[in-house]
Amino acid sequence: MIDDFLYGTAGHTGPPAEVEAAIRAAAAAEIMPRHRKLAAHEIIEKSGPHDLVTAADRLAEEHLTAALTKLLPGSVVVGEESVHADPAVYDALGGDAPVWIVDPVDGTRQFVRGESGFCTLVALAVHGEVHASWTYAPVRDEMAIAVRGRGATLNGAPIRSGAPAPGAVLKVAMSHPDYTTEAQKRALLGLRTESIEARPCGSAGLEYLAVARGALDATAFNWEYAWDHAAGLLLVTEAGGAQSTLSGAPFRIAGGNDLPFTAARDEATAQRVLAALRTGG
Repeated sequence: MIDDFLYGTAGHTGPPAEVEAAIRAAAAAEIMPRHRKLAAHEIIEKSGPHDLVTAADRLAEEHLTAALTKLLPGSVVVGEESVHADPAVYDALGGDAPVWIVDPVDGTRQFVRGESGFCTLVALAVHGEVHASWTYAPVRDEMAIAVRGRGATLNGAPIRSGAPAPGAVLKVAMSHPDYTTEAQKRALLGLRTESIEARPCGSAGLEYLAVARGALDATAFNWEYAWDHAAGLLLVTEAGGAQSTLSGAPFRIAGGNDLPFTAARDEATAQRVLAALRTGG
């Protein structure tokens, strides 16, 4: 079913253009008209001042839910805002139906501040395996697409993550230590070495894109919501990168991972980051 949808027949060689069109349409209709124009009542705190939702998040997710399930009948959506409203929605990741994993505005804080560092993330998964993903940064007009086994592109051009120069100081985007458990905080402190230049992350989706295009060496994250990671992990992998949890097992989108975990430009870089995290822990 998924292969037929993604690849089709009669010379169809990539994910349907309709998915990209749906993402662009949602951003054009619900996100960009509110960029730098949000009213106070359109910004709501969820769990605290660092966990925000806006009218753009909610309406863009509704737009995408309608469009994507129409494109693939029988599919369901696990979106950040739908799960906030009903946590049981997340259980669909372990079901039999194809799942669209959606983060309508990844980098909401940046969006609220009127910055460009946010994106829309969409991934298509079945039985816990991500088959395709779309990362769209509307202000920058960047659309990155990955299809399992078929590589990664940015605005239609293939991208490769490459590898850092031998002995180079690694540039790593990491979870902010303030938003971690004590054990995870100790692990992240392992990145504070002379061989690693670590900084707090921005939009997770854009950090993954930076790794996939070779502009950032690795990430180190300690939270596992699928909408933040599913699209980017496939993008990095299809660009030639590597990913692993602290235990050495691959990241599972349904959860239960040994955190923190990393996505990196290549396997050697992933192992360097994991070694640092284990030292810190």
